[in-house]
Amino acid sequence: MAKVIVGIHGLANKPEKRVLESWWDASIREGLKRNSDIDSTNYEFHMVHWADLLYKNPLHDDKNFSFDKLFNDEPYVEAADGTLRKYKDSFLDKARAGLFDIIGDAADTLKNSVGLESVADYLIGRLLKDLDFYYDNRKILDRNNNHKPTQEVLRKELLDCLIPLEGSSIMLISHSMGTIISYDALRDLGRAKPDFELSHFVTIGSPLGLPHVKTKIINERTYDAEVRTPSVVKTSWKNFADKKDPVAADIFLNGDFAANAVGIEVSDDLVANDYIGPGKKSHNHHKSYGYLRTPEMSEHIANFLAS
Repeated sequence: MAKVIVGIHGLANKPEKRVLESWWDASIREGLKRNSDIDSTNYEFHMVHWADLLYKNPLHDDKNFSFDKLFNDEPYVEAADGTLRKYKDSFLDKARAGLFDIIGDAADTLKNSVGLESVADYLIGRLLKDLDFYYDNRKILDRNNNHKPTQEVLRKELLDCLIPLEGSSIMLISHSMGTIISYDALRDLGRAKPDFELSHFVTIGSPLGLPHVKTKIINERTYDAEVRTPSVVKTSWKNFADKKDPVAADIFLNGDFAANAVGIEVSDDLVANDYIGPGKKSHNHHKSYGYLRTPEMSEHIANFLAS
């Protein structure tokens, strides 16, 4: 059975599709080589690129125009020697997981009792434009130049990639806001095509555990009173998070999402995202390239390719 990896990016503007696709694939292959000593891999890679639907012009890496607001100062660069290290779990991590669940439940209760949902909507509108467009469901142009609701357009981008791959062994890797689009699209796919099988769902740097996001999921699905693993996920849902990642504020999803009907629940794994942009001194703990080459991610992909 053909092995296929599908990637979907996250928040903010991005380079054009061919560039981003090559950088994600390079990150995955770099991790497999450095962490698992796998130099030759046989898989298809597809990039679901939706930034061009929200941004008129892509980011570029022309150093002659480094002053341009569209200059990409965080391209894919290979990891420095010795920086790809497994995260060392501690007893504090388990305590932190329980604390996040308590805080999340408390936040849900508080929002319902004092009407903080509108406050959350306001903050998202000010700070995260892409997510605001998505949840406000404003209309944008689709690939056929038709104005349609943002949620419908962005979910269709992923579904149009996945559905033709039916029958393949598929791993979907989603980053940041892409994890929200993926989750929603997979839930929709489960209702439209109950027999569809997605082998592995992978989330990296995900905001899915935030109370505001879970509330949106539940409010949209009146047929289901809980958030759970999408029914089309048949083998695993793996969530990778760096505890210094500001977007993955709730780094543990296991306590937030119930198992699906076949018993697949979220498995959380903390990682150390090594990414540092050229000429910079501090890490970007949210960057997709760093997540894609962590030893834990490489091991998960290697096992998928060998199965």
